[in-house]
Amino acid sequence: MSEPSVSGVPVPHPNDVLLGGDWVRAQGGLRDVPSPSTEESIATVGLPSIEQATEAVRLAAEIGMQSWATLPVADRVSYVSRFCDLLESRHSELGVLWAAESGMSLRHARVMHSHAARTAWRSSLAIAEATLADEVRQGVPGKVIVRHEPAGVVVGIIPYNGPVVSIGTKIVPALLAGCPVIVKGSSDSQLVMRMVSECAAEAGFPRGAISILCGSPTVARVLTSDPRVDLVSFTGGEAAAKDVINATHDRFARTHLELGGKSAALVLPDAEFDQVVKVLRLGSGAGAGQICALLSRVLVPRERFEEFAEKMSTVWDGFRIGDPLDPDTTIGPLLNKAAYDRTLQFLQTALAEGGRVVAGGRRPEGFDKGWYFTPTLMVDVRRDSTLAQEEVFGPIVALLPYDGIEDGISLANDSRFGLSGAVFTEDVELGIEVAARIRTGAVGVNMFGPDMTAPWGGVKESGWGREGGLEGLLEFTEVKQIALGPTSH
Repeated sequence: MSEPSVSGVPVPHPNDVLLGGDWVRAQGGLRDVPSPSTEESIATVGLPSIEQATEAVRLAAEIGMQSWATLPVADRVSYVSRFCDLLESRHSELGVLWAAESGMSLRHARVMHSHAARTAWRSSLAIAEATLADEVRQGVPGKVIVRHEPAGVVVGIIPYNGPVVSIGTKIVPALLAGCPVIVKGSSDSQLVMRMVSECAAEAGFPRGAISILCGSPTVARVLTSDPRVDLVSFTGGEAAAKDVINATHDRFARTHLELGGKSAALVLPDAEFDQVVKVLRLGSGAGAGQICALLSRVLVPRERFEEFAEKMSTVWDGFRIGDPLDPDTTIGPLLNKAAYDRTLQFLQTALAEGGRVVAGGRRPEGFDKGWYFTPTLMVDVRRDSTLAQEEVFGPIVALLPYDGIEDGISLANDSRFGLSGAVFTEDVELGIEVAARIRTGAVGVNMFGPDMTAPWGGVKESGWGREGGLEGLLEFTEVKQIALGPTSH
């Protein structure tokens, strides 16, 4: 198998997988990596076998729990810091490989890697020693030591739409907590995860501390059902999450699930529309809609609805669509044909249910190949319609009117999801008050996006558990009480 490269960036170890920190030859067959923009293969890589997935768990349980979990926190911080330094030194190359295989633009990659990912892992590194230190409390008979111990062997399942960020929010905290980790990357992240693997190998982790496998759902099921796995941290879709729950519940293994969203941007009557639309350009339109936290429902006062719709449709018509490897591109293609077909089906259903397109809604002109879909804005969307209630994971945003703040809050909460959200207003105190009444895991006031230094996660059918901040670090620990009684002298 030849050594592939993409736009001059070599793909490390295309034939191999990282097992327990060492490169070994992949034994699960070959896979072509298609370009979402040309539909042609850009590389061929080796896949992990079921036996290699089992071996990754063995290495973590039998070796990693001794070589990694018993290290002092300061030593773990040193290893992980070296890993993160290596990732940061290759941000541009990581962006190229991610753009080539996922369709995410280089612009989007730059923001996600240099800002979101870096902020996540640097904040965890900064607080690890203090957060994981023993706490001594005064109990009734004497002193009590409260200790945070590693939760055990962790399987971290990360998605194609933010693999490097997930390293920062999920894998780095697990490692810092002392957990040996098997990273199960998406089958659609073969190239970028090989460069992540190379950084992990060069960081020199003790044997058994980390394995990285980009395999099939079958590999994921082998990993999650293994009785030696103590915790599964998953980011992805609802069906796969149910597989995780089914695989772990019999042994009461812990799970952390970050799932989908149908998040609302609640625009209050006093909001400055030009500023709101500027934020929504990223908050509702980034990544061709393939971001779980996106504000895919925009709620606007009925009395100003037409004014806002006109402003937003002008911005939506202005996205620069093109090759994700072109630095000027803002929106690249969807991941694959399945994603394109799903988006098209949502559009057709929305039209059948009375919706109307005011921007986008088609394959862009001049793009006969590739899974391109113009960013789409729809109005006349019923509150109970499919588009208003279900996650598209594609570039379609629903614009809905409301009557009064109470109705707006009710509409924002009219969802089985609860991952993210935003409130826009010139009155920040009012914004905080309204945000507190929206049942979701995170809300921005006059901004989009979770702060990567603070706890982040969902409620309702958007999952449970938190990533980020000290809470995200403590997700990967078990709390032990050591009570001290009197001595004889």
